[in-house]
Amino acid sequence: MSLDVHVVQPWHDTSRTPDARVDALVAQMTLEEKLAQLFGIWVGASADGGEVAPHQNDMIDDVDIEELLPEGLGQLTRPFGTAPVDPALGALSLQRTQERIVSSNRFGIPAVAHEECLAGFATWGATAYPVPLSWGASFDPDLVREMAGRIGADMRSVGVHQGLAPVLDVVRDARWGRVEETIGEDPYLVGTIATAYIQGLERAGIVATLKHFVGYSASKAGRNLAPVSVGPRELADVLLPPFEMAIRESGVRSVMNAYTDIDGVPTAADASLLTGLLRDVWGFDGTVVADYFSVGFLAALHGVAAEGDWGGAAATAITAGIDVELPTVRGYGAPLAQAVRDGRLDEAIVDRALRRVLLQKLDLGLLDADWSPMPAVLAGGADASVDTVRGTVDLDSAENRELAAKLAERAIVLLRNDGILPLAAPRRIAVVGPTADDPYAVLGCYSFPAHVGVQHPETPIGIGLPTLLESLRAEFPEADLVYVRGTTIDGGETAEIPAAVEAARDADVVILALGDRAGLFGRGTSGEGCDAESLALPGAQQQLLDAVVASGTPSVVTLLAGRPYALGSAPESADAILEAFFLGEEGTQAIAGALSGRVNPAGRLPVSVPATAGAQPSSYLAAPLARKSGVSNIDPTPAYWFGHGLSYSEFAWSDLGTSSRLFSETVEVRVKVANTSDRDGSEVVQLYLHDPVASVVRPVQRLISFARVDLAAGEDATVTFRVPAELTSFTGVDGRRIVEPGAVVFGVARSAGDIVFSHPVELTGETRVVDHTRPLHAEVSISRA
Repeated sequence: MSLDVHVVQPWHDTSRTPDARVDALVAQMTLEEKLAQLFGIWVGASADGGEVAPHQNDMIDDVDIEELLPEGLGQLTRPFGTAPVDPALGALSLQRTQERIVSSNRFGIPAVAHEECLAGFATWGATAYPVPLSWGASFDPDLVREMAGRIGADMRSVGVHQGLAPVLDVVRDARWGRVEETIGEDPYLVGTIATAYIQGLERAGIVATLKHFVGYSASKAGRNLAPVSVGPRELADVLLPPFEMAIRESGVRSVMNAYTDIDGVPTAADASLLTGLLRDVWGFDGTVVADYFSVGFLAALHGVAAEGDWGGAAATAITAGIDVELPTVRGYGAPLAQAVRDGRLDEAIVDRALRRVLLQKLDLGLLDADWSPMPAVLAGGADASVDTVRGTVDLDSAENRELAAKLAERAIVLLRNDGILPLAAPRRIAVVGPTADDPYAVLGCYSFPAHVGVQHPETPIGIGLPTLLESLRAEFPEADLVYVRGTTIDGGETAEIPAAVEAARDADVVILALGDRAGLFGRGTSGEGCDAESLALPGAQQQLLDAVVASGTPSVVTLLAGRPYALGSAPESADAILEAFFLGEEGTQAIAGALSGRVNPAGRLPVSVPATAGAQPSSYLAAPLARKSGVSNIDPTPAYWFGHGLSYSEFAWSDLGTSSRLFSETVEVRVKVANTSDRDGSEVVQLYLHDPVASVVRPVQRLISFARVDLAAGEDATVTFRVPAELTSFTGVDGRRIVEPGAVVFGVARSAGDIVFSHPVELTGETRVVDHTRPLHAEVSISRA
């Protein structure tokens, strides 16, 4: 008589600690099996539900999946985001691929599937939400957290594990093409909103990825992937704080390096950042993944490894702290194995990265004996086939669209209004401008239709994208709408401008729809690799704007853009200006609603709007010498400051002062806000810090807290900020972060340029050093009468 005994492998044994399970697995692996867990291959889901196939282009070496799979596979790169595919068939394709991966390697380890999710799950048919710059404009972390939860749930439902978002780069030069991907020009706003997004994504079971660590946005002249030459103080006090906040507060499990070098050291090779600061100081214990091709770039672009020496580049990157090579294998395969065998790399460094990767896979359940590749959308469908699943997955649900609309409405910034808005039943509306009849005018470059879909014109867009013109017709059904394009987005065409002026003269009001076209590497006016020489409106749009405004017809300038632009005389001559940063698929309805009054604009600027096109780089977060002075003929004062935004409601503020004129630990700053109008509305109370005398130069104003307050008509509320002394801290002369006694001024403000109440207080005590455990927020409370 024999017994059928099922042996549970130690790495499958959930009664063991995670470390013990991983250690047991590492001990059994060959060098090639270890390295196989440290790279991905670029794949695209099969449109007919078959297994994925390697993505091929001129930056990727040929990949023989037959040779790779017996050793295992760490990641699958963008199975849904490479080409249009029905999401149910994509899920089926991914399931079948995972089954093959598991059956092909002797430990049965699945791959992590990752996707982009910067403004929604970047796949065909998924909801296109507003871009991160609009998240910043919302000043609403709760709403952003909710959006991220929905994005994460959709990704998880089809078998995805990791999302390559959010971007925590702080805007330092708005000419940089990737401004649309950022949250704004203030580190506190960026950190707060990004942390909320990460919390939503992680709570949905998706590994969020902080990027780009660090300095990417501070490149010279705003050029993509240009060198970065920031000082240690700007790095510590402006660029690093959002990452620090996210590491401490969000539960994030992955970080992606920046492409750039800082003072000659590529971040992909910088152990002081990727290991010393990130892990040894901040305590991050997740994975560091390479921004696409950045391991190879150490040789091909940076020259810190010989051209073609992929083993040397890989050894440098993994030693610095990059655990996973993405998007495909070039260095972390055979070249890195050879580097180990040649003695150029200690295998213990490979084991260090491997343990992090396997612990994350264990955390995702991928090392459990009962793990199933069956995604939630196909649950119960073990016999699923192309015919039974096609069209059964909805990634653009009514609930998604409702949330996308709410965030879009929350992010619209009313810059100027001479009383023309909301429009009072105009009989004839002239709609002029190149973004008025463009369905892509609300999408950023990492939306699926703009990023991938444009390469497949034979495939429908996959989501509803009404143009602004269509939404205006629906919003004003009784009005006669006349449309003239006037010019293109980025060309120099002026032939249609006279017709646009004539249409404006014959109308009761003219809506000027201007802005950007998102694209990649010069194929747009905004987006990755689409940097601007100046912040003048692209093409002949300023000429169109000036001519139409000069017609004398009341004008509303409406910007559908990915960055702020100088608007010439419009801040003085246009009757109203609306700023809408790529608001996503529900964006044009939100804009139309704001014009009609159905929507009460509630956004605030996450980046300043320049007064002149050439005064760059510029930021509100600037030292005194960066402001207007008598020793330079260039005035960088913005047309509209960071934090600015108007409403159709009216708010009265009453100063309730501070709890004390002296403090050593905490002080309270209070203000009463009343909605004195007959319309419900939302106000954003911003708290700034001014440090008039310090041991190093400080910015004139720095945002340290904010509160969005929704108030019904006639309602009032008291906002209290309980500020810990550590929020005044900065990097001192010796490079340590200090709290320095002396006079500070708290500014209760509507924007960085509109300080309503100033409260000078004295910070007492001795100078003290603080570290990464210091408080990062004021305690904010809102009490209603």
